[in-house]
Amino acid sequence: MQEKHLYEYAIIRVVPRVEREEFINVGVIVCAGKSNYIKCKIGLNKQKLASLDPEADLEILEAHLDAFSKICSSPDRGGPISKNDPAGRFRWLTAVRSSMIQTSRPHTGLTGDLEGTLDRLYQENVL
Repeated sequence: MQEKHLYEYAIIRVVPRVEREEFINVGVIVCAGKSNYIKCKIGLNKQKLASLDPEADLEILEAHLDAFSKICSSPDRGGPISKNDPAGRFRWLTAVRSSMIQTSRPHTGLTGDLEGTLDRLYQENVL
């Protein structure tokens, strides 16, 4: 029988104009602390972004999304926060904030396939 992993996930959102509270889903972050697993999958749909804010600064936004990804998965390249354990990084990345990049509230689940779950959640919530 395949081992089940307790995981948490959140949807990564871009909020180009925070005062309007409109957003597009651009990714998913999944963390299974006991399995020492944290990973995110991000894809920015520039057409959707332009429909919310045609003047959005893509260069800055892509740099912030890249930093989010590095903190999540690269302890050597993501700065001091990326040196925390996976659960600590997940908590920091999903903390409530008023910025261009936000996440949904965390949700939980059980899975035997963390990678497959990441892909499924991305397909269901982003594409």
